[in-house]
Amino acid sequence: MKYTFVLIIFLLGFTTVSRSQDSFTINGTVTDSLSGESLIGVTIKFSGKIQNGTSTNAYGFYSYKLSPGKYLMSVSYIGYRTLIRSIVISSDTRIDLNLFPDNSIDEVVVSAEKRNDNVVSAQMGIAKVNLAEIRNVPVLFGERDVLKTLQLLPGIKSAGEGNSGFYVRGGSADQNLILLDEAPVYNASHLLGFFSTFNSDAIKDVSVFKGGMPAQYGGRLSSVLDIRMNDGNKKEYTTEGGIGLISSRLKVEGPIAKDRSSFMVSGRRTYADAFLAFAKDTSVRKNTLYFYDLNAKANYQLDNKNTIYLSGYFGRDELGLNETFGFGWGNATATLRWNHLYSNRLFSNTSLIYSNYNYVIENFIEENNFKVSSSIRDINLKQDFQLSLNNSHNLRFGLDLISHTIAPGSITSNAGSSVNEETIERRKGNEVALYVSDEWEINENFNIVYGIRGSSFFLKGPGIFNTYDSEGIITASKTYHQGELVENYFRVEPRLSASYILGPTSSIKASYTRNTQNLHLMSNSTAASPTDLYIMSSNNVKPEIADQVAWGYFRNFRDDKYEFSAELYYKTMQNQIEYRSGTDLRGNQNVEADLLYGKGRAYGIELFVKKRFGKLNGWVGYTLSKTERQFDDIDDGRWFFAKQDRTHDLSVVGIYKAGTRWTLSSTFVYNTGNAVTFPAGKYQINNQTYFYYSKRNSDRMPDYHRLDLAATLEAKPGKKLQSSWSLGFYNIYNKKNAYSIDFRDNPDDVTQTQAVKTTLFGIIPSITWNFKF
Repeated sequence: MKYTFVLIIFLLGFTTVSRSQDSFTINGTVTDSLSGESLIGVTIKFSGKIQNGTSTNAYGFYSYKLSPGKYLMSVSYIGYRTLIRSIVISSDTRIDLNLFPDNSIDEVVVSAEKRNDNVVSAQMGIAKVNLAEIRNVPVLFGERDVLKTLQLLPGIKSAGEGNSGFYVRGGSADQNLILLDEAPVYNASHLLGFFSTFNSDAIKDVSVFKGGMPAQYGGRLSSVLDIRMNDGNKKEYTTEGGIGLISSRLKVEGPIAKDRSSFMVSGRRTYADAFLAFAKDTSVRKNTLYFYDLNAKANYQLDNKNTIYLSGYFGRDELGLNETFGFGWGNATATLRWNHLYSNRLFSNTSLIYSNYNYVIENFIEENNFKVSSSIRDINLKQDFQLSLNNSHNLRFGLDLISHTIAPGSITSNAGSSVNEETIERRKGNEVALYVSDEWEINENFNIVYGIRGSSFFLKGPGIFNTYDSEGIITASKTYHQGELVENYFRVEPRLSASYILGPTSSIKASYTRNTQNLHLMSNSTAASPTDLYIMSSNNVKPEIADQVAWGYFRNFRDDKYEFSAELYYKTMQNQIEYRSGTDLRGNQNVEADLLYGKGRAYGIELFVKKRFGKLNGWVGYTLSKTERQFDDIDDGRWFFAKQDRTHDLSVVGIYKAGTRWTLSSTFVYNTGNAVTFPAGKYQINNQTYFYYSKRNSDRMPDYHRLDLAATLEAKPGKKLQSSWSLGFYNIYNKKNAYSIDFRDNPDDVTQTQAVKTTLFGIIPSITWNFKF
């Protein structure tokens, strides 16, 4: 078997596991001293040795083995004061730690957990978001936005002007796994992409994996965005929020039982619809255009070994036109989680997860009354274990069970409507995955993270399932009953990431990752749309597969104040999906008949320079890349650019702390235009113009660039009410960037063709008042 080498590495690694009885385990949790929030990725060292230490996991837990004796324990985390404690180890010991925030340190928005983690960690292709400073990055409408901040990193590209969708290393938008407290979010945007689903007030930690992702993640080809919500303040009740021109938000948190349990509730709503009530046109006053979302979380610590968490999210957009048309869409998620410590070295997390995304389109005109609805629902059971074998091996293993239900679409209407009712059959499928991985510190210079993930997908009845030939013609049709197996796919996904430390400030890294995907997004647009259709792998549609290799050089300067990295990647993709020209995805009972299957490749280099500390900090990110696809039935089988291909992508971010109260910031972005297909000619039939298209995506949208500015003024300190004013300008030099280009006949001469450019935003000012008490 070609993956036998992974098992051999496991066996070689485990032969070094120490079984000495002369060492003891120290463990515990690390929390924020003011709020009681658990802290993720805290660095813990002993006796000052660079490599002698560990870090907390996603739930703030740590475990480490020490020989008997006296040690100096150093606990550090960006944005917090370093804690030094003298300890004596003579038996297994539990030490829970509290860290105090250090308000004197100016952090960069995107940073690693520890100062040199980017050098010494075996993991590559990962970025973290520091939410304490995200408010300083200027974005559209002045909203604090996690997704738009991530788009400023190399290898992560925006899906369009003001859009919160993104592409990672040549992958499409649906190839990103977006998790909120472990629950998948299928449409992570509001108002057609101009706002992200995630209210930054409710978020504690954000990690994005561009490649080399650990084995516990699966189901998507390109990236994993793992977002964790705040647990809630266990010490005191607090209220914070903000009032802006477009939306307002409010968060309340506090203890249920002090130091043992807490809650957090955070809400946000836009109020564009409120201004419509003052419109001069009375017909406009009944229109609706708004979104709202709600985050909630509660936890209870039963004892030192057991903690229960319950979290949820609900968000919805509503768009209506004068009581004649309505369009609503939204996500709902819920996560019930149990953390249990089986021993001082074995940590367990058990999660029951629910996720639902749906949209509803309604026409209220009586003679054409209809309602279109569609949904995708997941129920997921996850069991994750983390075992500290010894100080050189940190083992993770677990099980992931997912039940998918997709309702592609149904049309209902009243008796007098001219629209016929129709329902596309639901599809049900189950995914089962087992994984194991190990973080192995081979010596003080060589570290690897290696693992393997085995996943199976089961497509089940009931329903009628057709088989299509290469021309989209039905060759067979079979009816399956409830629970009957239609198709099964099993895939093995090896993962390997390694680093070799050249010295205390530099390292080289390499990684290989295989991912598979069994949920596929069907979209006719460049960016994700609320009405995009998901389908499952089936007897016609094979699982998508991606293999990615990456190499990198990482270097820090001047006591880790400056960071530099260069990463090369090459990715191949199998079973990629396109659709035949003229395909209508809506209400299509046989959508699989219109699909084409091919392959893809993406490669590039990502350069990143960052200044982390000081009054002036920020970063420069640049990506040079190419993304291509090849289908036998498109362009005679020649390779063509994928729609998300951009040759150059540049972002520059600067943040300046001008005194104790003022913070100034700016963002400049430039990128090559997306690949598109423009008409190559036209012809007329019966005085009707038809455009002729030749090669797929052989043209380019115009280049895009924009400069944003922002300033934040903090209120005078020492008051119970803490507040700040944030003023921003999006697109300060009013660049009219093209959102789309349409072609039409010149009304004065039909033999000539006009290219009509549509732009969305010129210069947009914003102002927000933020408060906390």
